[in-house]
Amino acid sequence: MNLNLQVYPMPTSEKSALRGGIIFAISAYTMWGVAPLYFKLIDHVNADEILVHRVVWSTILLMVVVLMTKRWDNFITTIRQPKVVAKLTITATFLAVNWFLFIWAVNNDHLLDASLGYYINPLFSVALGVIFLGERLRPWQLFAVGVAFVGVLIQLIMIGSLPIISLALAGTFGTYGLLRKKMPLDSFVGLLIESLMMLPIAMIYWIVFLKTQTTNMFENDMSLNVLLVCAGIVTTAPLLCFTAATKRMTLTALGFFQYIGPSIMFVLATFYYEEPLYFAKMITFACIWTALAIFSFDSIKARKRAVTAPIV
Repeated sequence: MNLNLQVYPMPTSEKSALRGGIIFAISAYTMWGVAPLYFKLIDHVNADEILVHRVVWSTILLMVVVLMTKRWDNFITTIRQPKVVAKLTITATFLAVNWFLFIWAVNNDHLLDASLGYYINPLFSVALGVIFLGERLRPWQLFAVGVAFVGVLIQLIMIGSLPIISLALAGTFGTYGLLRKKMPLDSFVGLLIESLMMLPIAMIYWIVFLKTQTTNMFENDMSLNVLLVCAGIVTTAPLLCFTAATKRMTLTALGFFQYIGPSIMFVLATFYYEEPLYFAKMITFACIWTALAIFSFDSIKARKRAVTAPIV
C-alpha cells in the first residue's frame, strides 16, 4: 500500500485571525497590567468619581472612533434591536462593577488582591468555555488547569480567608467575556452602546451626588483634568483589544493570555509599591506560571499537528 503524505497548511484567513487574536490579547493584557501606574497617579480621587470619568470620557472617545471609522450605520442598526441592547445593558453592568472594584483595589493598596483576581479569572474563563460553549480541553490542558487551581487553593488555605475582591474581579470579568463572546457585534459599536448604557447614571451621579474637592473640573489644576480625561483612553484601548481578541480565539486559549496582566500587577505591587508578600502568594505565583508553561507547550504542539496533517 502506498502512503501519500500530503501537507495541508492552515488556511491563510484562519492563520491571520489567530495571529491577530494573539496580538490583540497580548496588547490588551499588557495595558491592563500597567494600568495601576495610571490609577495611582489619581489615588487621591475617590473610586466612584474615577469610575464616572471612565464612563464619560470613554463614551466620547468611542463616539469619535465610531464616526471616524464609518461604523455609524452599524451602530444605528444595532440599537434598533431591543434584545441586543438588553444584552449589552447586562454586560455593561458587569463591566461597571469590575471597573469600580479594580479602581478601589488599586487605590486602597490591594493591588496584590487585584492581581490574584486576574489570576483566577483564566480558570473561570476556561470553566465557562467548557460549560457554556462546549470547548474541550486536552489532557495536558486539564493538568495545567489543575496546577493553577492548586496554586490558588494553596493561597486560600494558607492565608485562611476568602479573597472577596479577587473572586469578584474574576467573576465579573469572566462573565463579561463569556457574554460578549456569544454576541456577534463589532467591537467598537458594542463598547459604545455599553458605555451609553452607563452614561446617564454616571452623569446623574456626577451632578447630583458627587460633592468632593475635585468634582468641579473648572476648579481643578490642568494636570489633574488631563489625567481624569485620560481615563477614557486607559479604559477604552485595552477593552477594544480584548473584544477583538475574543472574536478570533477560543475562550480556553484567551484565558491563559490573561496571566500577562496580573503578572505585571504582581511585579508592580511587590517591587514598586512594596505591598506585603506572603509565602502563600509566592507559591501561587510559581504554580500558575508552571501551569502557563504546560498549557503553552501543549498548545504549540497541537498547532504544529494541525499545520502538518498527513493524509493516507
